[in-house]
Amino acid sequence: MNEATAAADGEILLAVTGGLGEITLNRPKALNAVTQPMVTAMDAQLKAWAGDPAIGAVVVRGAPRDETRVPFCAGGDIRLIYDARNDPDRKFAVEFYAEEYRLNSFIYRYPKPYIALIDGVVMGGGVGVSIHGSHRVMSERTMFAMPETGIGLIPDIGATYFLSRLPGRTGLYLGLTAARIGGADALHLGLATHYVPSDRMAALDTALREGDYSASAHAAVGRILDGFAEDPGLAPIVENLEAIDRCFGGETVEQVIAKLQAEGTPWAEETLAALAEKSPTSLKVTFRQLTTLGDLDLEDALKMEYRMAIRCNFGPELFEGIRAVVIDKDRSPKWQPASVAEVSDDLVAEHFAVPATGDMTF
Repeated sequence: MNEATAAADGEILLAVTGGLGEITLNRPKALNAVTQPMVTAMDAQLKAWAGDPAIGAVVVRGAPRDETRVPFCAGGDIRLIYDARNDPDRKFAVEFYAEEYRLNSFIYRYPKPYIALIDGVVMGGGVGVSIHGSHRVMSERTMFAMPETGIGLIPDIGATYFLSRLPGRTGLYLGLTAARIGGADALHLGLATHYVPSDRMAALDTALREGDYSASAHAAVGRILDGFAEDPGLAPIVENLEAIDRCFGGETVEQVIAKLQAEGTPWAEETLAALAEKSPTSLKVTFRQLTTLGDLDLEDALKMEYRMAIRCNFGPELFEGIRAVVIDKDRSPKWQPASVAEVSDDLVAEHFAVPATGDMTF
């Protein structure tokens, strides 16, 4: 290894091997959840490597928690948002979301191959630092989810853009229910670009380190990944695609629920139970987000998500959701409004208005 450093108090490990820049998210006990210093460090390093002719490609991975668990990134560290809840100006949220979303946009526009090796959990903010890159490699141990409606937030980090572009109504299904899917499903839906079995991930990592990126870096990365990629077989989600399109084709959240009730299958019952746990406000805001804003480009989508995220930080739902899931862990949030029927159109509209703190800029 030519050089190796640490950043963000050791929460990110940075290295260069030959022509490969390496970023390792290094908070395994926290499932490598990203903090603001990690976002800052990652952004600075990616910009430096983008202009460095010696770097042909970049790989991003998560540090292993133990021999059997290798989380990529479980999201943003939402405990930090909760800890800042008493600041009336929400300065932490205003700054963190903008910085995180700028990083997501930069990854999307990155001029060099950007490879995310995902051999475990990838949710929320972890999706943000992987999905927008050129190559997303997932395994049978991958667990992908956008869980925000369960904590009183909305699917962000560009979800308006990438969920809306998934086949049929699968993006709306994933965004509303926070359903967890594996590597085969992710490949089928286009969330992953390659499927590599977990027991070959280490060898793939080594091959990327040994790659020659001096000519065409994208072609070199493609050859390496193609050499390891395998067919995962039939994706489990295929069995429910017709039902997803049928039930999530409603024009309102209430219609989706009615269609699921009429479906009467075990899958429909499980889906109804999942929706019942979510913030009713988040469900209605997310429904509008993913059914009316799908034509936005990524940066405009992120700007709109910034509005929604900041509004969530000025309301009670997000802090109640974090309390129930992360702080007290009682899994019994007291949502207000308590039902979808009680969520007014005016409340939903507030989430799409310019916040008092202003829009974000790129």
